Amino acid sequence: MKYINKYLVIILMMALFFASCNDYLNTEPQGFVSAGAPTAEGAEGLVTAAYAGIGNNDMIGLIASMWVYGSVRSDDAYKGGGGTGDVEPFNFYEQYNFTQPEQSWLAGLPFTWENYYMAISRANAALRMLNELSDADYADRTTRMAEARFLRAHSHFMLKVLFKYIPYIDETKSNEEILATSNREYSNDELWNKIAEDFKFAMDNLPTVQPEIGRANKYAAAAYLAKLRLYQAYEQDENNQVININQSRLQEVVDLTEMVISSGVYSLQPDFAENFLAGYDNGPESVFAIQFSISDGTTAGRLNFENGLNYPHGAPQYGCCGFHQPSQNMVNAFATDENGLPKFETFNDVELSAADITPDGVTVDPRIDHSVGIDGHPYKYRNEEAYIFSNSWVREAGVYGFFQSMKEQQAADCSCYKKQGPFMGVSKNIDIIRFADVLLMQAEAYIELGQQDKAMPLINEVRERAAQSTGRTKLADGTPASNYLTNEYTVSNIDWSQDNARTALQWERRLEFAFESPRFFDLVRWGIAEPVLNNYLETEKTRRDFLKDAKFTAGRDEYYPIPQREIDFTKGLYQQNPGY
Repeated sequence: MKYINKYLVIILMMALFFASCNDYLNTEPQGFVSAGAPTAEGAEGLVTAAYAGIGNNDMIGLIASMWVYGSVRSDDAYKGGGGTGDVEPFNFYEQYNFTQPEQSWLAGLPFTWENYYMAISRANAALRMLNELSDADYADRTTRMAEARFLRAHSHFMLKVLFKYIPYIDETKSNEEILATSNREYSNDELWNKIAEDFKFAMDNLPTVQPEIGRANKYAAAAYLAKLRLYQAYEQDENNQVININQSRLQEVVDLTEMVISSGVYSLQPDFAENFLAGYDNGPESVFAIQFSISDGTTAGRLNFENGLNYPHGAPQYGCCGFHQPSQNMVNAFATDENGLPKFETFNDVELSAADITPDGVTVDPRIDHSVGIDGHPYKYRNEEAYIFSNSWVREAGVYGFFQSMKEQQAADCSCYKKQGPFMGVSKNIDIIRFADVLLMQAEAYIELGQQDKAMPLINEVRERAAQSTGRTKLADGTPASNYLTNEYTVSNIDWSQDNARTALQWERRLEFAFESPRFFDLVRWGIAEPVLNNYLETEKTRRDFLKDAKFTAGRDEYYPIPQREIDFTKGLYQQNPGY
């Protein structure tokens, strides 16, 4: 009888559970959008949903932040966390030679692939409805079409820099046609042009100023098109090697970035720190950002959880999880010489520790204290004792060293911060394009056009802002946390040849965007990923034993494998990338 009673209780509980689930699943959620009969209200909702789609994320399904794919995959950072087995696929990406197409859907690339295509699907749903309306039906129809195409282009762009050859999906394709669309339908250059068509339409049809914060405008589209043309200018062969730098594409970059620069709409934030504090979201430097929110009427808010693994594990105010730790090579790169310039050739000769990075220690670029958690230094611009970074905060120092990334984190008492169980989410936006990027894109184009003299003031504008950004990095007694020395380039402190200007530009991008994730994609674009990363590994293996088997293989590791589940789903229609 006791067994019968037990089973009756179980059956009753299951019945109640499924009844509850049925009620829950049949309840229309907040923000629900139906793609029913075309209406102006419906189209507006679908475009809003498309904006949400580019930020739908979680801690291991990256879509807004590229910290694994662009930062850990490069010479900027280690995976971090609780050793190499903690979220093991990320360790495989860092090692290069362990990356496999069939890796778990739940950790990384397969999830990212799916999330981006879901975002594309949302943009296409909006466009299908907008195509059925007229301007008389909906006064904002053309503007919303331009926004949807901008968002679709963003997702296709991100997929392309990750996988190179991807299926291009627009709103005209039926479900059957989508299943029959190959990832090799277009050549590398043709695919760039297909994505560019969306950005061009957006640029031509968006207003210069939007009435609502967060919507893309004409200049955001121009800046993104410039970014695409810059990538496209470095023409690759089938083995991912750069075989030509297209001068006409570079001139497009100059013209497009000049449109943005001369508009007067954007400028550098006075303090570098302001780009990484939630209170300055959508400031003058933010050209386009993925928007997040908190206390918006939903259960957890529209929070960014993608960087939630990256807080100091041992800090009492956080408690998890210690991922995304700066590489020793990256920390060393912040050192400057007696002229306040980077140590281009010798930066990695000395292994810097917290004992070296002090008010009386080696000279460094101030951006180190905006980017890296260092023992004894203020963490996230807080110099109270509770926020002074400590080596004890590091989770696996024996594996990954004592430094911690800091740009993407927020203080635990920030109104933008919320803890969900052991994990953290914030309402801080993720900037996709900052004005500093626009300046450096134009500088890069000038250098490759052989007009490097025009690049110097653009690079110096970024360096000058860095040199002045020391107000928030002071210790409690008002002294600077480090010995800062950063100066501009002049004809008296550097031979400004094309080669040297190129080196300066590449270095500036690394320092300016450290841990923001463009580094790996920059190296691939420039065609120097193999020598840079294998040189990095040669030395870093002597410092970090977990890298002993790591090796970058040219012709394969510039891109990730097409997820095997996608190849299987299309019954072998998709063609795998070389080497996998």
